[in-house]
Amino acid sequence: MGKWPMLDKIEMIDGPIDEKTYEDELDRLQHRLLDLQTYHVRNGGRVIICIDGWDAAGKGGLIERLVAGLEPKSTHVWRIGAPTEEEKGRHHLWRFWTRLPAPGNWAIFDRTWYGRVLVERIEGFCSEEAWRRAYREINEFERQLTDDGVRLVKLLVHVSAAEQKKRMIERLNSPHKHYKIGLEDFRNIARRKQYLEAYDDMLERTDTDNAPWHVIATDEKMHARLKGLKIVAETVGEGIDVARQTLDPAIVKAAYDLWGWTPDDARNGKKHRDK
Repeated sequence: MGKWPMLDKIEMIDGPIDEKTYEDELDRLQHRLLDLQTYHVRNGGRVIICIDGWDAAGKGGLIERLVAGLEPKSTHVWRIGAPTEEEKGRHHLWRFWTRLPAPGNWAIFDRTWYGRVLVERIEGFCSEEAWRRAYREINEFERQLTDDGVRLVKLLVHVSAAEQKKRMIERLNSPHKHYKIGLEDFRNIARRKQYLEAYDDMLERTDTDNAPWHVIATDEKMHARLKGLKIVAETVGEGIDVARQTLDPAIVKAAYDLWGWTPDDARNGKKHRDK
């Protein structure tokens, strides 16, 4: 298990970054993620990206940049809210089992099964015995996934109280952002001290060797987005050499028979030759 400082004690400022540097690095990382996704599509790999954190901490912006360059049919974004009546009558992890990715697919969770030890704990939606038991259940759940070959990435996006207030007021001032605000946001913000304790317990109890946590300070959005994409690319791409991916020989033959195309044409930048 990892040893984590209190969230509000971590460094929140990374320094300035210019727009061009940001855009260039974002483009590079998005192309890398697409290469990795293509690898998983071809090889039946499964990827789960978990994003949890505070309201207005930038979950949506990070997810938007994650999926921007991915192949959409193999990418599923699950926005997790309160469980339905049917889901309440089952084990709290059941609704996540039903959303796990098929071979070749990536699943991105906007909030996760950690709601049991966060909002459900704070709001009293489950018993103390239930949320305390959930740490073990979650660790076992994630161990089953990673033992079965799933690449699992867990990101916690953290924002300072001052920056969170600033972003929430921006939402109040912008009519097209009003949909992002609910009364529960204000209840959560008012209980920041309780949530800090819950987050710290979560990090301490569920940061495992097979499924470690990555905490991203998001007061500076551009830095945070690049960090998030880099962590995903490094974790999902560990041990994968996309440069060595080769076309199926049968596809190469079919392209040659139809158009006279050969791999040398690609390497030399040649256009296809009509036969």
